[in-house]
Amino acid sequence: MSPRTTPRRAFLALALGAPVAASLAACGDSGPAGSGGGGAKNAAATMWILTGQPAEGIRTDAVNAFNKANPDAQIGLSSFQNDAYKAKIRTAIGADQAPTIIPTWGGGGLRDYVKNGQVEDLTPFFADNAALKDKLFASAFGAATVDDKIYALPCENVSPIVMYYNKKLFQQVGAELPTTWDDVMALVPTFNAAGIAPFSLGGQSRWTNMMWLEYLYDRIGGPELFTSIYDGQPDAWSQPDSIDALTKVQDLVKANGFVKGFASITADSNADQALLFSGKAAMMLHGAWTYGSMKSDGGDFVTGGHLAYSTFPTVTGGKGDPANTVGNPAGYYAMSSKATDEAKTAAKKFFAEGVVTDATTKAWAASGSVPVVTGVDSQFAGSDDADWLTFVYDLASKAPSFQQSWDQALSPTQAEALLDNIEKLFGLSVTPQQFADAMNAAV
Repeated sequence: MSPRTTPRRAFLALALGAPVAASLAACGDSGPAGSGGGGAKNAAATMWILTGQPAEGIRTDAVNAFNKANPDAQIGLSSFQNDAYKAKIRTAIGADQAPTIIPTWGGGGLRDYVKNGQVEDLTPFFADNAALKDKLFASAFGAATVDDKIYALPCENVSPIVMYYNKKLFQQVGAELPTTWDDVMALVPTFNAAGIAPFSLGGQSRWTNMMWLEYLYDRIGGPELFTSIYDGQPDAWSQPDSIDALTKVQDLVKANGFVKGFASITADSNADQALLFSGKAAMMLHGAWTYGSMKSDGGDFVTGGHLAYSTFPTVTGGKGDPANTVGNPAGYYAMSSKATDEAKTAAKKFFAEGVVTDATTKAWAASGSVPVVTGVDSQFAGSDDADWLTFVYDLASKAPSFQQSWDQALSPTQAEALLDNIEKLFGLSVTPQQFADAMNAAV
């Protein structure tokens, strides 16, 4: 997930970015977070978060610490798995039963909330809390801004999409890490011949497939290609560069570039990550947020130096800058406009004092994530993850274009059509032109 002066182009002009964690494991309602903080059973405000460690623990600790320090402004916490949350929040908001504090990815979804009067204008809040605003990456405000007004708090971590490699498997087949798309395609038969899946992919989740198109569209057509789609230009999906990108991803599928049965593998269970660190797949394209879970769940895969990473390979003749990246500029929290004044007061106090603290900044960095805090790279020295953190910080901060994830940039209706058609594209049930025609009609 980025800044904004207009609701259309600003998310493409990012210098920095990140997602609210999308690699999730548990599900359900955790109940009040007050067991360690006291008083949350009688919460003035409610908050929903996404599950999955280490992010869930950091969020829960932040709420508990705030509740302990603010007995008169308690936050009641519930947690939900990624896909379950997306369904539940739509229902809750439509019924005017949203939590006070609403996780959002910004972009098109947030614009819909604003259009329907469902979220609070936080511009006055940031005017009163200028020090907090200055503390955060300026570029992270783009996806939080609609018509020059800020409707969400950027927070947590910046997460570009990264190419991960299992170095042991590359050594096993005597191959070098790919730097071009031609390299990628040449590696596919090499790994298949060795009984190793070239790429892991949690295709059942669909948004994981989308990351491939985001990068191929950028590398082939540059960020202007998706801008034309986002701006609703007629037949934008049918442009030659678009068809080229769609064709290349199907070439990879047809060459058995992805693990067998990828369409049945879910990212919510972290099964795709396990294929990489267990040695069943050589490569994986995924968000920067997966580093922390691979470190915690993958044995010595990370700590033993078996993990390598890079940005997406170049495409010969492509128009995109090799330094461009895609992903999410920050985690975001909006505030329900339907909440009581008491709940809004508690939520604003939490936004001001409990979300971006020294403790949360250290915790996000310790988890292998780059917090959306200006100058945080000065704290990386001495960390076991210093090389990784510096890589992510530089990738995000130096990118000429940081393209927001498409399912977040587009409206929810368009995003759902996109995910449905991407599933068909990867399943080879539609041609590139049929995909383009369907998306032109949806836009």
